[in-house]
Amino acid sequence: MADNYRLNIGSLRSDVKLTLHTHHAARIWMGRQKNEIKAGIIGLSGFCTVINRMSRGAQQDDPYSDWWMILVEEKINESKEALKTIEDRLDMAMASLPPAISISENLSIQPVSLPLYIANPLGFQAVYLLTNYDEIVRRILLAQHVGLIGRHDMETWIDEGASVLRKLFGLAQNYKYSGAARDDFAANNAKAEAARNMYERYGALPQNVLEGTHRSNFAPPIIRGHQHTEVDNDNFDDAAEG
Repeated sequence: MADNYRLNIGSLRSDVKLTLHTHHAARIWMGRQKNEIKAGIIGLSGFCTVINRMSRGAQQDDPYSDWWMILVEEKINESKEALKTIEDRLDMAMASLPPAISISENLSIQPVSLPLYIANPLGFQAVYLLTNYDEIVRRILLAQHVGLIGRHDMETWIDEGASVLRKLFGLAQNYKYSGAARDDFAANNAKAEAARNMYERYGALPQNVLEGTHRSNFAPPIIRGHQHTEVDNDNFDDAAEG
């Protein structure tokens, strides 16, 4: 009976906001401008833009886009472990606080609240890393303020956490859409050859990725053939804007 009715139901939407309490995390969000000493690194919003392109490429059956989604997911998991290592050190330092002293959580009196427009779960995974880093920085600053760690450790640990996130964003920054699909590799045509040349310095594409048997947990469904044009013109959110 229900099949006899066509209901005009719109897309699901929700408001998502990110709240940051430290300038250190805010700088990671914004990225780093290129200067005479250091190369520029994209921030979280730029990272999400790249991830959206990567996801569209994977949707269009580009095995290199699939491969990069796998590499980014692996790097995110590695980044979680790296931040956990810093947290473990911090926990040890905080454990030396005398039991007679209690300290409340330190929060900014004027945090920044940013709306998030992210079209891919990998982007949210990176947001979770940033919020984790924001919390770690707050705890590090508090530990230094109450004399549980020195200034050198404070600066070193904060920089280590920032480096973890910047390396993740830097990895994504190397991605480029290959312009080839798995059918092109099966035919071993010019598109496939151009894609191999583009990614030559990264080594051969893993066979299970080429075959499509190994994909990221967050990879989109593949749309093949004539449907590619619809994917190309779809109205994806291309940034996580603040």
